[in-house]
Amino acid sequence: MSEGRIQNVIFDLGGVLVDWSPKYLYNKIFSGDKKKVDWFLSTVCTNEWNVEQDGGRTLAEATRSLIREFPDQEVHIRSYYDRWEEMINGEIKGTVDILEELKQRNRHKLFALTNWSAETFPIALQRFNFLSHFQGIVVSGEENTRKPFREIYDILLDRYDLDPGRSLFIDDSQANVEAGEEAGIKSILFTSSDRLRTDLKEMGILDG
Repeated sequence: MSEGRIQNVIFDLGGVLVDWSPKYLYNKIFSGDKKKVDWFLSTVCTNEWNVEQDGGRTLAEATRSLIREFPDQEVHIRSYYDRWEEMINGEIKGTVDILEELKQRNRHKLFALTNWSAETFPIALQRFNFLSHFQGIVVSGEENTRKPFREIYDILLDRYDLDPGRSLFIDDSQANVEAGEEAGIKSILFTSSDRLRTDLKEMGILDG
């Protein structure tokens, strides 16, 4: 694929540019007891529960609903958002380096499409300077929809007048990548910064 075909590079954030996981917090809370951490995150504060906040549910309602279901876990449930920032381990440096190179080359427009709560995203904006490199960021929690639903891809494409056939989408979720392809966007699954660099070189987007 020639570089001239791709005009826009669209990044996911969590798992691609930002190292985020609730395990970072709950390993502290449960003193490194892996069984307790795994139980809590698979039974109480599950991924399915968390993505509802990505889709626009307020943190207050999410917390209330879970406490009603697991009243004996109230303290640990409240910690999820009271101490949310402790779930961020930092940037994924190899991918941020790639983003910086693309910014410096100035041959592609850069965008982000992220599943993220509207209430916690301002923390990321304050913490990560590289987020200023994007010409536009679509945050699921602000749109009341999320990946992999088609609507959020259309929001990005329409808002910034992007040609899906001349855009590349990078995400660490296979479901999100498949949804990007269905929206007509060339999409690649992120597995590591090194693999991404190789992919972009093969596509002519980064220098070989």
